[in-house]
Amino acid sequence: MTSAEIAVDIENVVKRYGSFTALHGVSLSICENEFFTLLGPSGCGKTTLLRSIAGFEEVSSGTIRLKGEDITGLPPHKRPVNTVFQQYALFPHMTVTDNVMFGMLRSGWSKTDAAQRANQVLEMVQLGGFAARKPAQLSGGQQQRVALARALAPRPAVLLLDEPLSALDLKLRQAVRVELKSLQRETGIAFIFVTHDQEEALTMSDRIAVMSNGEVQQIGAPPDIYESPVNRFVADFIGETNLLDVDVHSVSDGMATLSLPGGHGFTCPAAAMRGAGKGHLSVRPERIALCAEGAGDLDATVTGRVYLGTDIQLHVRLADDEAMTVRLQNSETTIVPEEGSAVGLKLEVGAARLLAD
Repeated sequence: MTSAEIAVDIENVVKRYGSFTALHGVSLSICENEFFTLLGPSGCGKTTLLRSIAGFEEVSSGTIRLKGEDITGLPPHKRPVNTVFQQYALFPHMTVTDNVMFGMLRSGWSKTDAAQRANQVLEMVQLGGFAARKPAQLSGGQQQRVALARALAPRPAVLLLDEPLSALDLKLRQAVRVELKSLQRETGIAFIFVTHDQEEALTMSDRIAVMSNGEVQQIGAPPDIYESPVNRFVADFIGETNLLDVDVHSVSDGMATLSLPGGHGFTCPAAAMRGAGKGHLSVRPERIALCAEGAGDLDATVTGRVYLGTDIQLHVRLADDEAMTVRLQNSETTIVPEEGSAVGLKLEVGAARLLAD
């Protein structure tokens, strides 16, 4: 990407709290008009990084640039970014319109211009008919949209979102995801979204940065992150996967030849693996087909079945006592083996991936 396409450029950012290092030299670039997600478990550094972009945390070293301008030392109120937090922090005594206008008036907007802009963004978030209500008269999803409208109203260069959907119930959260992505496209600005929810990241993002222990493990589009994880952490954290310990015989041109548990030979793409040795084979449960015992890559015994509506989840165990999970699409033609049945497992070659760690 060119410098003109970059909204936020983070270079070697380190954040220390005494002897504890929360961010270890993080570097990444976020494009204009991009929905970019920082994804990882609690304590991985994603919120610290977001707060550093907002100016709420002072970085120990490194540089943060916004559209080419170094903002590393600027206080929060001088950065052209806005943040939507987990708690919406709406003023309970103010109307929806007054809540949306508040930040603009504090920034020097005239009351007339602020009111006009508030009406525009409330229509944008489909709350035009709720302008005179107080927050207590709104549902959780409506309050969340008011918080979004308030953040978007001053036309920030970048919008930061710190797990803003976490307080919503599942159905509402799924509906708001669609609205939020649509809103990002409509406004044309970069959204930087923090979440620990893998489904949110996969369904909403243009690109995802997976973080662990204050470091970026992988950056890529959702299909790249899911289908081609670069290490064991990413494979295990994103979605559901089976990780098999395997013996690697050789690696050439990005392809590995290995032995599966039970001794069957197998060839698959290798990520970061350089040569022979021990490795971990990652294969998603939905990329495993059932076949007759002895006719596949692995032999197993069915130990459990779980009905998931759209899918049937099978728990199986290999001869060496290693456990695996298989997902079958639920349809009238799907044959689900009984518990205790001996089955063969056929691994989809392009979907199985060898990981070094």
